[in-house]
Amino acid sequence: MSNPKPLDYLLLSILALIWASAFFNIKIATYSYGPISIAFFRILFGAIPVVLLCLYKKIKIEAFSKDWLWFVVIGTINLVIPFFLIAYGVQEVQSNLAAILMASTPLSATVLAHFFTSNEKINYTKIFGVLIGFAGIVFLFSDNILINENNFLSALIIFIASTFYVIGGILTLKISKKKNENVTASILIWGALIIFPITMFVEQPWNLSPRLDSTISLIYLGIFPTGIAWLLRFRILKKNGLVFQAQVAYLIPIFGIILGYIFLKELITPKVLVAVAAVIVGIYFVEKSNSKKITSV
Repeated sequence: MSNPKPLDYLLLSILALIWASAFFNIKIATYSYGPISIAFFRILFGAIPVVLLCLYKKIKIEAFSKDWLWFVVIGTINLVIPFFLIAYGVQEVQSNLAAILMASTPLSATVLAHFFTSNEKINYTKIFGVLIGFAGIVFLFSDNILINENNFLSALIIFIASTFYVIGGILTLKISKKKNENVTASILIWGALIIFPITMFVEQPWNLSPRLDSTISLIYLGIFPTGIAWLLRFRILKKNGLVFQAQVAYLIPIFGIILGYIFLKELITPKVLVAVAAVIVGIYFVEKSNSKKITSV
């Protein structure tokens, strides 16, 4: 693991920008497709460009090699389960609450990385950075946050989905010596194979008459927030570590608001600026905690 360079921050920002567009498109996809179908087609459309990239670059895809079980497990934990849970949960949870629940990823990443990685131990500086960033997101979406008996289960499901992303990241580090394109293609292939029979049996998508906008959103979700985004994610994860990569969860809602300003003429309020400052400060302290030896907790 190396200290982040300007390029690493740029790639983290690009990843956040891509994922910022995902929730909106998931919502549109749910108008015509069920959560299992969304998960399947998202993985399928994500696999196609990554496999083509491997063929173009003559990179061997090891989905069916001796390490196939790693790809099965990572594909299930990192793709199939969270994609389904998020697609299910966003049907009942308002967007501001969903953003906060997904922004809990750096918190769980900090704790799990301490116990399951060798070079990302908890220290006071890292804790401070993660909490400052999370506080910024909570402050940003603090208006009308409501968890009640009607949406509690959905809120819990989205939180669990965010934790699966972290667990999947830890498992991916175990095969970090493999080429990024190979890992991404292999887990997408297995993810599609695992969820395909479930999709056909449970939701029978051939009986659907989907809306055009839902189908376009589904294709977009596959190519960009899945295929391209997972290539970026694994590159950042292997180079800069689990906790740094998890900071993307703080940037996603920020970029979501920026996109709203650009395309929907939504206002950027002082509250947004405070949240942005908190996120920047939080990421700075997380990076600082890894750049020099600091006493662990």
